[in-house]
Amino acid sequence: MASEFTGSGDPGRSIALLWGLSAADPQKGGRRGPKPRHSVEDVVHAAIAIADADGLAALSMRRVAETLGLSPMSLYTYVPSKAELVDLMLDRVAGEPQTPDLAVEGWRAGLEQIARQGWQRGQRHPWMLQVSVHRPPLGPNVLARVESTLAAIDGQGLDETEMDQITSLVGDYVRGAVRAALDAREVEQLSGMTDEQWWAMNTPLLDALVDPARYPTTVRIGEAYKSGRLAPPDHERNFEFGLQRVLDGVAAFIESRR
Repeated sequence: MASEFTGSGDPGRSIALLWGLSAADPQKGGRRGPKPRHSVEDVVHAAIAIADADGLAALSMRRVAETLGLSPMSLYTYVPSKAELVDLMLDRVAGEPQTPDLAVEGWRAGLEQIARQGWQRGQRHPWMLQVSVHRPPLGPNVLARVESTLAAIDGQGLDETEMDQITSLVGDYVRGAVRAALDAREVEQLSGMTDEQWWAMNTPLLDALVDPARYPTTVRIGEAYKSGRLAPPDHERNFEFGLQRVLDGVAAFIESRR
């Protein structure tokens, strides 16, 4: 379950902060007195660094203030609450530089590139999976990601509803694949045991209990893994396989609409 929800802060302050309107940033005017030592960008970068290192549960306004050498009350002059801060973090992460493949042509190659960028962002920032984005941050970087996905499938004979649904389909697939990979990483870290070690410990206990006549397909797959005929699970390989099957379905749908 998500521990934070985007879009839950004050709409006016959130939009102002996301779009860099001057009144929202103490360094850009809108208040009297000495020029502040930090900017909203400094606050957001500090918060992302904390979440990357220690997870979203470790993120608090007090922790960010301490990192920047500010009092907690001073931090609220930059960002009014954690809700707006999380929106800012997600929008900044969405705007991280990517290395585009300039040779990409066609809707499928475009969606592949966008999906892989999403996979890579999820690996760099695992805390993103703890945030519900049902009501997304309405910032320039998030909207640019949406625009690039919609633009990739524009001109394929789809109506606006179908384009929006395909955008959601690809995004949901990437988010689910990233979550599966991060879950595996987390359970290994917490247990101190690899998946191979866990299976090696449990398989002898099951061998005397599992009837091949009742679970024939499961037993056959398990034997293939044990004999080495099947490679151990690889989450990035699984992501790529699933991505191609999702895009196969999109291709078939596009063809049917023509």
